[in-house]
Amino acid sequence: MVDFNVETRENSHVNVVNLHGYLDAHTAPELEDVFTKLIDDRKFKVVVNFENLAYISSAGLGVFMAYVETMRENNGDIKFSNMSPKIYNIFDLLGFPLLYEFYKDEKEAVQKFNEKS
Repeated sequence: MVDFNVETRENSHVNVVNLHGYLDAHTAPELEDVFTKLIDDRKFKVVVNFENLAYISSAGLGVFMAYVETMRENNGDIKFSNMSPKIYNIFDLLGFPLLYEFYKDEKEAVQKFNEKS
């Protein structure tokens, strides 16, 4: 059994998604469900906190690509925070820093959303 869980909470009108464990092809549907629910609830400002994520595969990366357009079309976005150098290197290798905003901590990422509102 792969160890993964995802929690969401609201932080000043921004939804924070905390990832824990291993995000791969087996666990990616769990994260997809979270994004689908956020969209259904019309919550388009999302910060993904990677502090407790140990591993991410291409299937995990694909989840963000699948939902970012919907978020942006609705005046929102997906921002990333608290990423370990190991996880960041995977995103960097695939050019994600050109498409997404990365922040050292969650508070800074949430603040960026609130500056724009």
